[in-house]
Amino acid sequence: MKIKICGLSREEDILCANEIRPDFIGFVFAPKSRRYVSPKQAERLRRLLSPEIVPVGVFVNEEPELAAELLNEGVIGMAQLHGQEDEAYIRRLRALTEKPLIQAFRIDTRQDAERAECSGADYILLDHGAGGTGESFDWSLLKDVKRPYFLAGGLNPDNAARALQQAKPYALDVSSGVETGGVKDPEKMRAFVRQVRQACGTAASSCGRPVTEQE
Repeated sequence: MKIKICGLSREEDILCANEIRPDFIGFVFAPKSRRYVSPKQAERLRRLLSPEIVPVGVFVNEEPELAAELLNEGVIGMAQLHGQEDEAYIRRLRALTEKPLIQAFRIDTRQDAERAECSGADYILLDHGAGGTGESFDWSLLKDVKRPYFLAGGLNPDNAARALQQAKPYALDVSSGVETGGVKDPEKMRAFVRQVRQACGTAASSCGRPVTEQE
């Protein structure tokens, strides 16, 4: 089971991540987000990040040239597309970089989940609403999804184990669920990671989707 903690923006967030070792962390490059960081801020924070953790850049309808530049310069290791990016956009971005791409989808119906499975991105992320809402959705809509996916939306230390058992995702992606007062809370970050790893330790045979050749 993989863990992604999204929306890191301060040095103390990075130091906590280095301590608890999630598999991925996220830098949000969407200017309208309260978690926004500039490319320069991300570059500075990236230098503090353990090399064992993959930094993901979250973009919303950004010009592919900027995403590719940050990927190719090593500021981020993956790009997460969280707007209305389509297959033509993905093809444009792939022409500029070979780094992995994640495409996010809002899931309201089973048809939404079926559409997500057709994505040309390397990974898909299934979320509630536009992302960052702190609300979950009906995980039973995902029961027929075959490809590994990141699960986001309304996750927190209290429901992480249940999300693993019910949805069996490739990775859990948390943001507002490990915040207090709009900023990352180190105790909640630790609690989330602890709950996921404990749940996997007690139910290893059914913990998450299988590893694929992409890893």
